[in-house]
Amino acid sequence: MVAFDLVLRGALLFDGSGAPRRPADVGVRAGGIVAVSAAGGLDAAQAAEVLELNGLALAPGFIDVHTHDDRLLLADPSMAPKLSQGVTSVVTGNCGISLAPLGMHEAVPPLNLVADGPGQRFDSFAAYFAALEAAPPAINLAALVGHTTLRAVAMAALDRAAEPDEIAHMQALVQEALQAGAIGLSTGTYYAPASAATADEIRAVCEPLRGSGALIASHIRDEGEYVLESMREAIAIAGALGVRQVLSHHKVVGRANFGRSRETLALLDDARQRSDVCLDCYPYTASSTVLRKDTARQASRTLVAWSKAQPAAAGRYLDELALEQGLEIDAMADALQPAGAIYFSMDEADVERILAHPETMVGSDGLPHDTFPHPRLWGAFPRVLGHYVRERGLFSLETAVHKMTGLPASRFGLAGRGLVQPGCAADLVVFDPERVIDAATFAQPLRPAVGIHRVYVNGTLAWRDGAGTGARAGQVLRRAGNRAVA
Repeated sequence: MVAFDLVLRGALLFDGSGAPRRPADVGVRAGGIVAVSAAGGLDAAQAAEVLELNGLALAPGFIDVHTHDDRLLLADPSMAPKLSQGVTSVVTGNCGISLAPLGMHEAVPPLNLVADGPGQRFDSFAAYFAALEAAPPAINLAALVGHTTLRAVAMAALDRAAEPDEIAHMQALVQEALQAGAIGLSTGTYYAPASAATADEIRAVCEPLRGSGALIASHIRDEGEYVLESMREAIAIAGALGVRQVLSHHKVVGRANFGRSRETLALLDDARQRSDVCLDCYPYTASSTVLRKDTARQASRTLVAWSKAQPAAAGRYLDELALEQGLEIDAMADALQPAGAIYFSMDEADVERILAHPETMVGSDGLPHDTFPHPRLWGAFPRVLGHYVRERGLFSLETAVHKMTGLPASRFGLAGRGLVQPGCAADLVVFDPERVIDAATFAQPLRPAVGIHRVYVNGTLAWRDGAGTGARAGQVLRRAGNRAVA
């Protein structure tokens, strides 16, 4: 009798827990991990297929906790930007921006980052999840409901705090999302459509999260001069609700704030004595979002990612465009709208300090619909493994894998994911620890990583030696009690 659909033999196993690497064999059956043994411990004769890894690294599939892949999962279910990095699960709906339940309401910026145009619009998370299950993508997903999306649906005007009936409407939408399986709610008070929301409004809208096991992911109001005040506001909201919290893409921006990650991380450590709060970050000194004049002013340089008014500006620097067109920087930014941009506004020492914090997870924050995207879309995870582990020695490979697998699975409540152990889903990545590295750059952002050999999603081979297999084995990971399950 065949005991295994697949045996991965002779792996250098990084099991996602942070435990030391070890030689091992892993057995897979019916999409799950059913056996993990010392190298040579599984009988090849009992397997339908045997893959000899000869010391290549085997790890849980990486979990990208901060994405804007809401529409990409349907528009391009191959999910090549993520599979090529070894990512097998994504969390969508970050920064207050979710595709559902926006429906046909206006996709005001930054909602246009995921909901531009009439296609793939959903009035509910139940409908969104049903569409994904009818046409499965290549990878798994868990979803947050966006507070900015809720405001766009429920409010007649976005330049003020919500009124009681509007809050009640948003609460009902949150409840619907949770019942459908959303794992929590995200905020994006940095952006104009939500900047008028008070802490009281957000706390009230999030009331359905209380006691549900769902979490709140907070894109805070300011990551520059007022970063500490913004962190305190967000932490207080989650604390009042008694819910788990992720501070999104944590950073400090603007030259005047270089080095202040010491302060922000000290604040986090203090808050963790009373609250369940953690971080995600991307491993770059440049950010990317919609084009804003205030954000461009605090950046050393700004690269245009897309422009509806001047499509040829994508991939060009804002200052060069302004010089060519005889405009001031602010006027040039106005002339490109609507548009997106990449901002060089962080210090490498802050990025490394934040990335190394024990409670920091890795999230790409990639914007897949940009014409000229930030290289993090294709390179974030291999960059950590190659640049920050192998080249910089910032932390061990065991720690890096944990930050990408076991830690996010635990913090986001993704049951049966993030570990290589019996009973877990067979989301697996095979990579060469001596070669893995990001290849995407700011000049060539669409280049896939080097050193990712194979990626399995729910036991199905989805990526092999630089190309997708065409398999669509991804699942919707719904919240069930305190955990998300397929």
